[in-house]
Amino acid sequence: MFTGLITDVGEVVDRSAGGFKLKTAYRLTPEETGLSICCDGVCLTATEIRPLATGTEFSVDVSNETLAKSTLGSWHPGRRVNLERSLRVGDELGGHIVSGHVDGVAKIISITPDGESRRFLFEAPEHLSRYIAPKGSVALDGTSLTVNEVAESRFGVNLIPHSLTVTTWGAKTPGDLVNLEVDVFARYVARLMEFRP
Repeated sequence: MFTGLITDVGEVVDRSAGGFKLKTAYRLTPEETGLSICCDGVCLTATEIRPLATGTEFSVDVSNETLAKSTLGSWHPGRRVNLERSLRVGDELGGHIVSGHVDGVAKIISITPDGESRRFLFEAPEHLSRYIAPKGSVALDGTSLTVNEVAESRFGVNLIPHSLTVTTWGAKTPGDLVNLEVDVFARYVARLMEFRP
């Protein structure tokens, strides 16, 4: 379980047939092998941990299902990745409940300045747009964001300067694809509505 508050930007250092190797500023130890790390919104298990002088290198395995539902199929060495460690009991829940189970991929349609912030317009897959509501929450590339407006399959969010600086969002451009996780509560409400008499 995560909050969508990014705590490091890591980097992909290697790709293999079964997964990736990433570098992070987190100080992890080999004894923590098996921990969950949210990587651009995808909950992945650290299968191997190697301490470095300036942080840690960790490996993750990736299933075909994850590759099909996310942007991970396009990852390459040098890619910067939003990272968040899993919640511990007593941690502050500053964003919203994020499971790390990506629902699909959204596309950036436009980015426009809004004072010091930037307004991003996205297009979501049609089957997911019903779960996105104004003033609701979404996780995009692992970042907890508040939805400003929704029009059919398109929706907008604002990113403040702090978020643009401490995440990968400052380098995004129109046309980029991002991992989308809709609000877990919206999913359950929609499912319950299917059984109304």
